[in-house]
Amino acid sequence: MKKVLVIGGGTGLSALLKGLKLFPIDITAVVTVADDGSSTGRLRQEFNIPAVGDLRQVLVALSETEPLVEDLLQYRFDTYSDLNKHAVGNLMLAALYNITGSLTKSLEAISKILNIKGKVLPFTEDKPTLVGYMKDGSIVTGEENITKAHKKIDKIKYKEKIKVTKEVLEEVEKADLIIIGIGSLYTSIIPNLLSSEMKKALIKSKAKKMYICNIMSQYGETDGYSASDCIKQINKYVCKDFIDIVLVNSKKVPCEILDLYKKEHADQIPIDIENIKKMGIEILKADLLTLDNNQAKHDSIKTALEVFSYLTKGDKKWAFLPI
Repeated sequence: MKKVLVIGGGTGLSALLKGLKLFPIDITAVVTVADDGSSTGRLRQEFNIPAVGDLRQVLVALSETEPLVEDLLQYRFDTYSDLNKHAVGNLMLAALYNITGSLTKSLEAISKILNIKGKVLPFTEDKPTLVGYMKDGSIVTGEENITKAHKKIDKIKYKEKIKVTKEVLEEVEKADLIIIGIGSLYTSIIPNLLSSEMKKALIKSKAKKMYICNIMSQYGETDGYSASDCIKQINKYVCKDFIDIVLVNSKKVPCEILDLYKKEHADQIPIDIENIKKMGIEILKADLLTLDNNQAKHDSIKTALEVFSYLTKGDKKWAFLPI
């Protein structure tokens, strides 16, 4: 079975994993733990633990338990007490961390309970703080503040020196395909590349590196970016020719949906094919779009099918799949 390593965070990563788990693939998800907003941020402050929110979402995406269990993990309390807006899954992970003293061990334990397909790993066991250096010269500390600043980002760093978990580095070495994304470029994807250890492991890996480009831009992160701009930023943190393949959506977002996004200072990311070709990158185009509550998102199954088709290309056993 082919081993696929997916690197990212947030809802985009979860959507991809929800589709990938339907295919015969050995999945490992490496998740950023730098979030400091909402329930996750409060738990970080109270218990001095790494961020657990993105990990919760990934666990839900890969879980093969009853839908009610998924609803339980995602449930947020609506009350006047200190429990207000806390997600049950976040509280469970915080409790397990206090018991085991390790986020990796906590995820291993809860994965057995939830019947997780694959493996979920935190990028680090440290409690990292993101720092954004803006193009206007200002410095913004904390993932939530970086997102809310709505300023053009020049570069992202960690405030502290962090150590990548050894399990992550081992999985990088074993992978047949490494997927970067889907997710916020500077606050979900790049935080997983901010380590000399990780950089060396990724460069040394013989696996192909695939970037799944977001459909829409994000205000304050990728304003005015094309697909090649996103790739260049990722490459900047690893090496010039890091990305080998890019998977992009070929379908235009309906005008009425685009109008809603433009009110939020966002737009569909243009796919500048010629610029990508000049970079020597293979382009995979497909209709990956789904509309959910007036939001343009990646269709989990369509996107996963494209990944699986690429992974099994030339393998006669899977010749029946549309490629």
